[in-house]
Amino acid sequence: MPLVLLVEDDPAIRRALSRAIADAGYAVRAVDTALDALRVVTAEQPAVVILDLGLPDMDGSHALVMIRAVSAVPVIVATARRGENETIRLLNAGADDYVTKPFSAAHVLARVAAVLRRGRPVDPGPPPALEVGPLRIDVSTRTASLDGQPLRLARKEFDVLRYLAECADRVVPRAELFVTVWRQPYVGADQTLDAHISLLRRKLGESAAEPRLLHTVRGVGVMLVSAGS
Repeated sequence: MPLVLLVEDDPAIRRALSRAIADAGYAVRAVDTALDALRVVTAEQPAVVILDLGLPDMDGSHALVMIRAVSAVPVIVATARRGENETIRLLNAGADDYVTKPFSAAHVLARVAAVLRRGRPVDPGPPPALEVGPLRIDVSTRTASLDGQPLRLARKEFDVLRYLAECADRVVPRAELFVTVWRQPYVGADQTLDAHISLLRRKLGESAAEPRLLHTVRGVGVMLVSAGS
């Protein structure tokens, strides 16, 4: 039976919706944090995710970006945020559908059934190359070049650079970058991310003092800017 991943931090809603999903004939996994959701997505490959935006460890919209970076699983966003602009933003970020709180279990189950009926493309073809200013990243061949010159990147260096390119001109929180690339819980004292960022800077021919593409926002995260020249 299809596995539904429910990501909801409100215990009462989580229990009630879990029962309704199970009664409808689905297997269900219920978690209350974005990091637990990412672990289930990567390890158990659910058929659909119901994602609450009000999570305790991370805004649900950031969790959506992280899930979409590692999986094509359909995601139904559950939100109390109303308005056309917010809906458009969530759909553009990778949501397949949304429900607005307060909602009934029947409403959510109808959306789950509809998303599963639609399915997803079996073979969308190779992803297009990412271009950020003078930087070009070919995802299908896992190669990158800067100003037309190939970059020799280790596996994790490429993964970090690719994710930053997918989020170009947005400050990516350190925890988001670490969890997405290493798929492990983020520990602030871990220097792994700093080491990879430092190596990437060196290979991009820049430094923290004089960044061209790779900018660190102290206390927040890292951003790959498209205006580098």
